[in-house]
Amino acid sequence: MKTVVLDASVGIKWFRDEPGSTEARALLQAHGAGEVRIAVPSLFVYEFAGVASRFLAPAEVRELWARFIDWRISVREVGDSLMRDAFDLRDRYGCALYDAVSPALAAQLGATLYSADHRAHGAMPDVAIIGE
Repeated sequence: MKTVVLDASVGIKWFRDEPGSTEARALLQAHGAGEVRIAVPSLFVYEFAGVASRFLAPAEVRELWARFIDWRISVREVGDSLMRDAFDLRDRYGCALYDAVSPALAAQLGATLYSADHRAHGAMPDVAIIGE
């Protein structure tokens, strides 16, 4: 099964209606159907829940979190190897360090990164930008 890595900018589109939401939800549906496996770095969880907390009521955030757990998305811990690769990507592409974590995971897994953040990820290889 093909693995894809998502930047939090894609996960946010699961609960917000904005450009790219249809594509983001299609990735989640493909994951649920067993067509792809979604992997995210643990940083994704904090960004995803943090943004949800700004836009949704507290009860809705808790419900979204329960659904996230039910989706069985592979959450990969951010450790030494991943951070070293993220430092290299940050240095190479001039992005913020937290923007380099998801592409570093994608590179380690040999996966395509899906992102809605063209500014941070548009120049990186093996990135599918959604919502443009």
